[in-house]
Amino acid sequence: MTLQSIRDASLFVEKTGHGSPLALMHGGPGLDHSTLLPLMPLAHNHTLVFYDHRCNGRSIGAPVDSMTWENLTADADALRQSLGFERWALLGHSFGGHVALEYALRYPQNLSHLVLMGTGADQWWVQHNAPNILAKRGYPPAAVDAARRFYRGAFQPGEFFALFRQFMRAYNHNDRIHPLAILKDLLSGHMPKMQPDALIYGYGRLLPGWSRMDLLTEIQVPVLVIAGRQDFLFPPEHQAILADRLPHARLEIIERAGHNPHAEHPTEVTHIIREFLAANTVDSDQ
Repeated sequence: MTLQSIRDASLFVEKTGHGSPLALMHGGPGLDHSTLLPLMPLAHNHTLVFYDHRCNGRSIGAPVDSMTWENLTADADALRQSLGFERWALLGHSFGGHVALEYALRYPQNLSHLVLMGTGADQWWVQHNAPNILAKRGYPPAAVDAARRFYRGAFQPGEFFALFRQFMRAYNHNDRIHPLAILKDLLSGHMPKMQPDALIYGYGRLLPGWSRMDLLTEIQVPVLVIAGRQDFLFPPEHQAILADRLPHARLEIIERAGHNPHAEHPTEVTHIIREFLAANTVDSDQ
């Protein structure tokens, strides 16, 4: 693990494994790559590239207002070039899935496969639909309002934990389990690094109104769409629409899982991803 100079930022990068390259784009915005470490067994078959987006996690050196789609995707492609890959596969979870979609649209010639996990192509589902789902699941009005503010970036950095803890259990299938408890066990105590300023900027400035639903037919690589049945941010009905509009997509819904299926069912999810990548082999230089 190291900081690597990429364009005008220093990105925190971890490269491991062997085989065809797979870059993993973490969720958030504001989090770090450690939330995807439950997928580490894929290193038996692939060279995994974990990294933190600019302004996220442990990456440094760039102001938060530089977190644009142009920069996020250009950073990824510059990282690809620096590692010597002609093409690579991408896996994007949640916010990372948005970045992966943007990359697929901007750099199609450099992409072999796309895995979209617990994500979507229209921010309406998070900003407007997710609070309504929480209300239907019986969360109190204060928690619903906290989620509404959270996903619009309408709070100060010091309010982050006070807001998030009111609805954070919705991230799991079993909402009696703290969402970070699962990740803590899987990460051997490596707790994620959060940059609240990036989350506020992302939800408040970058994501409102964002949608790529009308451009999905342009993505011609094989795509795996995978999500938890109980995901309240990008529920199964959106996953079905997403997969239907992608020309070469396969849809997998993980039962008894929420927004982080790779954390709740790492063996099952890893197996599906490995099988998808093997069954849709595309030549790439390593």
